[in-house]
Amino acid sequence: MGQIERYIMRNAAVAFVACLVALTLVIWVTQILRELDLVTGKGQTFAIFLTVTMLSLPALITIIAPVALFIATLYALNKLNGDSELIVMSAAGMAPARLLRPFAAIMLVVSIVVAAMTIHLMPASFAALRDLITQIRADFVATIVKEGQFTTLESGLTFHFRQRSGDALLGIFMQDRRDPERTTIYLAERGQTVDVDGQSYLILEKGSVQRQEPNSRDSAIVTFERYAIDLSSFGQDGGEIVYKPRERSTMELLFPDKEENYYKMQEGRFRAELHERFAAPLYAIAFTLIAFAALGEPRTTRQGRGSAMAAALIAVVLVRIAGFAASSALVRTPAAVVGVYGAPILGSLGALFLIFGGHGVKRRISRLADAAAAQLAAFLPRVRRA
Repeated sequence: MGQIERYIMRNAAVAFVACLVALTLVIWVTQILRELDLVTGKGQTFAIFLTVTMLSLPALITIIAPVALFIATLYALNKLNGDSELIVMSAAGMAPARLLRPFAAIMLVVSIVVAAMTIHLMPASFAALRDLITQIRADFVATIVKEGQFTTLESGLTFHFRQRSGDALLGIFMQDRRDPERTTIYLAERGQTVDVDGQSYLILEKGSVQRQEPNSRDSAIVTFERYAIDLSSFGQDGGEIVYKPRERSTMELLFPDKEENYYKMQEGRFRAELHERFAAPLYAIAFTLIAFAALGEPRTTRQGRGSAMAAALIAVVLVRIAGFAASSALVRTPAAVVGVYGAPILGSLGALFLIFGGHGVKRRISRLADAAAAQLAAFLPRVRRA
């Protein structure tokens, strides 16, 4: 790679890193604000709060990285054109393939990183997050519930105790309405959490369990002297952690347990998650090529670059929306897998056609974009006057 290519690569790489960091921080802050309830409402330490938000970063980066690369490519090409460097390179006989080479190198590196994150790191982080949330829920007596307050542990699950007496809780009330077909109420004079073989249990003493069945006016009441509740079952089915498709490794998606009840109910989501992981790196390629197709040719000061950028942005949005739509359709029908891979591949092929052979088509698109921009510019003053 020559000195010119290294110069272009350095500008594009710096712009990419800056965009990636800025966009990630902005979106990460929104995640932090959303999870702030862990500290303020659920009594967790700042370390737990920071761990939860950090575990969401791989998923954010896999989505943000292609967008950051698209913005960086536009910025680098626009800067080269603004400084007349593209015109000089073109006049010196620099072919489009040579100009594309540094962007292609960055594009391949980003694609490989995104592939590694979507195939391995992202599901591992989601699984770790699920384990951590389960641990937080299991430790709710020590960290979440407050004396004399009704606390909603999750949707449909409410806990209350009158007061503490050492390590014990007195006057316990717990209502479980997570199952819409049945409401269960636990009442106990006394309760205490214990750990057995790494599992947390709430041991209730001298109380009753009331179950209200649907279409029944009477409740079934069972009294007890001692009753144990597995705290790790909160938010889970059958007392075990059931990992969602995005929380499972790629090997588990490739070779799922077809006898598992959850898989039978969510087979479409397993299929969509698997193909979405494999298709994710293709968007870094498609977005880079679209940006290069829009601004890869030198333009004079009279030729506006804004319309070309707008056209590239619209193309990127359309490609990503098509990918999301195909992924959603894949949950219902396996035939939609064509669209999951087709959206980024067609976007890449269309951009390559414009870069290397579709100069006439590109000029017509540019004229249409310029005309649309001119009409919009003429329309806005009329709107302001109105």
